[in-house]
Amino acid sequence: MSKSPVNPCKVITGKDTRISYAHVWEPASINGGNLKYSCCAVWPKADDGTTRKVKAAIEAAYHEGEGKLKGNSKAVPPMSAIKLPLRDGDLERPDDPAFAGMWFVNANTDRAPGVVDADCNPILDRSEVYSGCYCRVSLTFYAFNSNGNRGIACGLNNLQKVRDGEHLGGRVSAEEEFAGLDDDDDEDFLA
Repeated sequence: MSKSPVNPCKVITGKDTRISYAHVWEPASINGGNLKYSCCAVWPKADDGTTRKVKAAIEAAYHEGEGKLKGNSKAVPPMSAIKLPLRDGDLERPDDPAFAGMWFVNANTDRAPGVVDADCNPILDRSEVYSGCYCRVSLTFYAFNSNGNRGIACGLNNLQKVRDGEHLGGRVSAEEEFAGLDDDDDEDFLA
């Protein structure tokens, strides 16, 4: 069986990538837009492999999409003049400890992503994949030019959960929430 050709605009992140703002089971509207499946892929700046692959895929998408980026203009805008998806967590989310020392991209799609476990078995229990778990994330970068906005966007393909992580957004499990309570604790029901 032959392998499919390599897509230079596609990346699979490393195993230390966490997902945040995970809408991988049901599509959600972001800022009043169309319903999309989405997540934010967040990885440590120390993960040079993922960062290098993402930067190369963004550059490949830029070159592949030069015609789209040019539009009706005489020239293709330089990369420094268009919107790029790779973001620095220290600069853009300085008050969020989950983004300290991290790079991130926001990815979305119209179609439900495939979601598998570390052995590539489909995950059916939706509670298994949540904001904070660690996943390899398959991403595809592409050029866009819409209503005067030009740049490189990030599409979400699939996810492979590799391990659990602390829930982001302050959520705790029911076991953690109620562990150690007894009948004398009923007076604190408004806590």
